[in-house]
Amino acid sequence: MLNIGIVGVGQFGQNHARIMAQSELINLVGLYDKNTKRAQEIGKKHGIKVFSNYQNLVDECDAIVIVVNTISHFELAKIALSRHKHVFLEKPVTEELAQARELITMAEANDLRLQVGHIERFNPVILEISPLVKDPIFIEVHRIAPFTARGTDVPVVHELMIHDLDFILAFIKSKVKHISASGSGVMTKSIDIANARLEFENGAVANVTASRISLKRSRQARIFQKDAYFSLDFQEKTVKIVTKSKKLYKVYPKILAGKFDNISQEDVVDIREVKASSTGKDALTAELEAFFTAIEAGSNPLVDGEAGYDALKVAQDIVEKINSSI
Repeated sequence: MLNIGIVGVGQFGQNHARIMAQSELINLVGLYDKNTKRAQEIGKKHGIKVFSNYQNLVDECDAIVIVVNTISHFELAKIALSRHKHVFLEKPVTEELAQARELITMAEANDLRLQVGHIERFNPVILEISPLVKDPIFIEVHRIAPFTARGTDVPVVHELMIHDLDFILAFIKSKVKHISASGSGVMTKSIDIANARLEFENGAVANVTASRISLKRSRQARIFQKDAYFSLDFQEKTVKIVTKSKKLYKVYPKILAGKFDNISQEDVVDIREVKASSTGKDALTAELEAFFTAIEAGSNPLVDGEAGYDALKVAQDIVEKINSSI
């Protein structure tokens, strides 16, 4: 059984700790947080041993789950990798691309698993449509949320939009050719609202909007390809799948002739709405279990260091575009 340690048990990290404390797949060795009061609180709540020294925790583990502010990602992950430990690193992978590349190189050189926490890849709606998405030509995503202090150490592009950049890059298997972007700070000195248009070498286009100053929370996406259209609601975990109707061949001659009388929607398209359930596990549980499984199998994680690097690269380019226009 794998020995796992967790670093960072703040608002988000406490969920990682709770899930791992209940997991039968691993042995949760302990936790470390520089906020000793918080560490003791979460440790007591879930029956987890608390370490006062990060290196001591690392030395007792096979792998480390790092859920701290982005500014500390590189330093903590590098220590773990240098001690030949597998690493799960929350998104964004690091502050700088060069740091991400160094971690990827270290992991590869020592045959270690490096997984980045782009949790939407494990959202049931993404898992539901992944086998069906083939060569999308247009993707549009809106991810908006009310303002909170959490995450404002980075632009909204790195806090929220980067989730969507990750799965867009996974679905559109082509290089980004051109980026147009606009955005602004409203509540902070950083970027609180942003929109980006990504044009790919294969002709596909993605339009992505993220805001952390909205009145409501909404996470939706639309994906178009030649033979289908997908409408996703990440919060409700529902997806509408629209495909050509099996009856279309009967009415197609009338459509070509411009005769639209007595042609119903059902004659043209089939609409199927699915309440995505996946394995019944929440996305965070599925994400962490995928990390443990990758270690046990010696396989590459679904969201590896390279995926984290690619998403960060596009995010950095978007921020540069926005800053250059302000």
